[in-house]
Amino acid sequence: MKHAVAMNSPAPPDAQKYPASMRALHWLRALVVIGTLSVGLVMVNLPDELPLKFEQLYPNHKQFGLLAFLLGLAALALRARSRVPQPPAGLKPWERKLSTLAHRAFYALLIIVPLMGYSMSSTFTQSDGVPFFFFGQVPELLPKNDRWFEVFQLLHRTFAYALLALVVLHVAGALKHRFIDKDAENDVLRRMLP
Repeated sequence: MKHAVAMNSPAPPDAQKYPASMRALHWLRALVVIGTLSVGLVMVNLPDELPLKFEQLYPNHKQFGLLAFLLGLAALALRARSRVPQPPAGLKPWERKLSTLAHRAFYALLIIVPLMGYSMSSTFTQSDGVPFFFFGQVPELLPKNDRWFEVFQLLHRTFAYALLALVVLHVAGALKHRFIDKDAENDVLRRMLP
């Protein structure tokens, strides 16, 4: 009987939050991904004659893209070994399904977008390589082939726009649950706050 009472008792406050390590990684990843996407959008629309484009923006976009990839892998590993809160009971079934689908797509795109960017840079015959902060250049593992470069460029761009759309959907959903939903238990944003 004691076991049944424990099962029905309210969850402790910490059970409604993601672990501190996942929360910190979430916000760091958000900054890196939004920054990298923003730089990508700016740099592709600048004229090629502008030195800033190839001397600063492209190298930084590449290294922060690689950092986003590593943070995505870290997030997958951390999620696999962490206890995460269940979705709020007050969510509608379509909200639960959309949330699950969006999170899975997020994790996939956090790996795929940088991989396509790396593949794009690696196959481009005029590439300067992929720098990674003070570690130097990352080895280019794919053969130079401008036709493949065009394929990877299209995939990188398409998946990056999909990731951007997911970011907007994710933020909109969190704000909806926080400010519009009548049930305060649906406020999923508090799960990611300190």
